[in-house]
Amino acid sequence: MSRSGYDVYIGKCLLPVAPEKIQVKIKNQNKTLNLINEGEVNILKNAGLTEAEFEFIVPQVRYPFAVYKSGFKDASYYLNFLEKTKKGHKKVQFIICRRTVGGKGLFNTNLKVSVEDWAITDDVKEGYDLTVKVKLKQWRNYGTKTVTIKQPELESVIAQMEPDRESDNSPAPTTQPLTYTVQKGDCLWKIAKQFYGNGSAYNVIFNANSNQISNPNLIYPGQVLVIPTV
Repeated sequence: MSRSGYDVYIGKCLLPVAPEKIQVKIKNQNKTLNLINEGEVNILKNAGLTEAEFEFIVPQVRYPFAVYKSGFKDASYYLNFLEKTKKGHKKVQFIICRRTVGGKGLFNTNLKVSVEDWAITDDVKEGYDLTVKVKLKQWRNYGTKTVTIKQPELESVIAQMEPDRESDNSPAPTTQPLTYTVQKGDCLWKIAKQFYGNGSAYNVIFNANSNQISNPNLIYPGQVLVIPTV
């Protein structure tokens, strides 16, 4: 356990000297809108990614207050760790273990983070030791979600029945036969001449009306004769 009451890890790397100050910032994503009649309103959003920023000392010599998991490590170990984590696009756990002087555990901080940037300072006041300022940002799992879209069932097509059409074999419509009522002074020759343009066609009228004419020379006013089409 650190003699300061704090153990600070970046991944599996325990910092030999706990930072004097660590700033953890929870990013805001709320939006403020101006409504015409209501004035300003605040649209609440989920919190953004948490950021942590701090400075820590990397001793070049062993100090009694420094803590190492498995023996002394010089500055190159910690600088190489940050570089490999950054270049390897690795996500690591940022852990702060808090304890009282008596060793009683307090609340801990545990975030999965990425190493964003860091700066190394050589200061004559620190002797051979280095000061590293590092910035970490929370990393959240994400991935492509697959959505299955159910295709709608095809709508049934209602067949429209066409009206029945008369086939070529349908019987021809029945037409009423042409008739003529015999007038005084008529004869079949005269009637044939009127309808056919030829008086000699009177036999056509005679044959069509044989049920009521027994002699082509004898017809009577008022008789209704059928005039066939020729």
